Amino acid sequence: MMKRMGNKAMGAAIQMEKTFGRGPFRRLFQRFFVDARGVTAIEFAVLAGPFLIMIVAIIESCISFGAGQVLANATDDVARQLRTGQYKTAEVSKDKLRQMLCEKIEIMVGDDCSETDLYFDLRQYTTFALAAQEVAKIKSSRNASFSPTGFDSLLGAAGTINMLRVYYKWPILTDYLKYSINNTSDGEMLLMSVAVWQNEPFNN
Repeated sequence: MMKRMGNKAMGAAIQMEKTFGRGPFRRLFQRFFVDARGVTAIEFAVLAGPFLIMIVAIIESCISFGAGQVLANATDDVARQLRTGQYKTAEVSKDKLRQMLCEKIEIMVGDDCSETDLYFDLRQYTTFALAAQEVAKIKSSRNASFSPTGFDSLLGAAGTINMLRVYYKWPILTDYLKYSINNTSDGEMLLMSVAVWQNEPFNN
């Protein structure tokens, strides 16, 4: 190994002599090309940037995925309470439904559960087929605009079919990642969760 490195150094010195002759520039460039000290530091500087970018992207992608799971669990928990009649039609208002959802997703949003980030729509349908045909109000285009127009909180009575859709605008912290995972015009990731059920025969 040492012999091979010595041969490379000697070859580099001969090439430098042919290129620059025996003047002062020759000695300067010879020391620069032959000296191998600091190679590890240079390699680390070259590779550290892309490596850190990859690590940050992985971490943020995992956090976004976890936030989506929290939102899905919250939607299922609230839907279960509504399906079993723990909250009747007269008790479920927009403020009450927002409070129920915010309590479930507090671990990912803290106290910041504002109306500009969390959106939901609760309504009843006559059949499951009609519920399946409902527009999701989210497009795959990165420049798509999200509009909660027409969203309401109308819980049906016992035995009715209901659907709860919950949306949350999840901020993307890494700038370069906004162009690959965002799905709204404002550069955020719109998380979505849906639950469809038929109310149990509880007493209205």
